[in-house]
Amino acid sequence: MNGGGKTTTLAKLIKHFQDSGRSVVVAAADTFRSAAIQQLEEHTQRLGAKLIKHDYGSDPSAVAFDTITHARARNIDIVLIDTAGRLHNNDNLMQELRKLIRVNKPHLNIFVAESTTGNDAVEQARIFNEQVGIDAIILSKADVDEKGGAAISIAYVTGKPIIYLGTGQGYDDLTPFSKETVLHQLGL
Repeated sequence: MNGGGKTTTLAKLIKHFQDSGRSVVVAAADTFRSAAIQQLEEHTQRLGAKLIKHDYGSDPSAVAFDTITHARARNIDIVLIDTAGRLHNNDNLMQELRKLIRVNKPHLNIFVAESTTGNDAVEQARIFNEQVGIDAIILSKADVDEKGGAAISIAYVTGKPIIYLGTGQGYDDLTPFSKETVLHQLGL
């Protein structure tokens, strides 16, 4: 979904990995959304990360492939692939995501959900997990959803771990997920 915090979350991951001493390259594989590449360019320039991009309308799988090839040739530790916001009911976009995964075989598929969307985020996570397979979840905008009910529901429905919470707009606003904290906030 557009506006759900995916690209900002990706920028936070860049910072996180850089802070841990890892090299990062980013694939601008959202070739559909207006200004998506420019948004990533701003983040990667601020963070000093390399961005691999093609023109708008290009094949996202090709962008990801070229980025992985670049990383292998230069011994870069981590490739992060920013994909288009995909509505779980848009078959063409879901097919494109399945193709990207099939062609590039990523080590980890992370689903970024906006915590404030509640049951819609739960349903999106369920369908994404069924259609393309997800390995982990990051909840964006978790600072707005203080109780964290979406976290429990998404983890339960998908059976996948929540690894981080986005807790603000800054690059350092990425917090490791703690189920104890969420349970405490819910009064459990």
